Amino acid sequence: MTTSSIQSATRPAIPGYTYGQAGTPRSPISLLELEDLKKSLLFGHDDIQWLRKARPILEPQTETILDVWYGFVGSNPHLLKYFVDTRSGEPDAAYLAAVRKRFGRWIVDTADANYDQAWLDYQYEIGLRHHRVKKNKTDGAHAAAHIPLRHVLALVFPISATIRPFLEKGGQPPADVEAMQAAWTKAVLLQAILWAQPYVREGDF
Repeated sequence: MTTSSIQSATRPAIPGYTYGQAGTPRSPISLLELEDLKKSLLFGHDDIQWLRKARPILEPQTETILDVWYGFVGSNPHLLKYFVDTRSGEPDAAYLAAVRKRFGRWIVDTADANYDQAWLDYQYEIGLRHHRVKKNKTDGAHAAAHIPLRHVLALVFPISATIRPFLEKGGQPPADVEAMQAAWTKAVLLQAILWAQPYVREGDF
């Protein structure tokens, strides 16, 4: 059994969570290209180690972190509309709840990523789920059919900046908190760049 299959077997059964599962489309980005992208971001082995140290701090706070992020989306109608049922005009509670479960797991996956083919493929899948190609399909939702790339990229900042208070609760020295914060920001930006691939004209990414 491969390392990826072992890790897949230990992941929780969350509806729509297909990390490491058969049928997840293969990313058009190669592992070599991923490594080059990490170099462009100055994302190295030290960053991965800081993310590993962040996991036991962040994981117990997952629901509180999600409350902050969901509160941000809910307070901005231009973001919340991507979760509104176009038939009723009201936020789709089931859709929001399903995404929240995967979003919570995403926090752990970000801190624990090994950047292998399964991880890379799942980033492509996430990008597709924001794009009109697969938006709504995973959960059978009836919300807006496409999230513009500008909002996907803009959310890198709030998802990065709001993590610092949670890291500080781990009681680590300020220098360690700063290192974990920097690693988290790089990891989020790396993923957002990969999520952008479905939006980009072939040959331009």
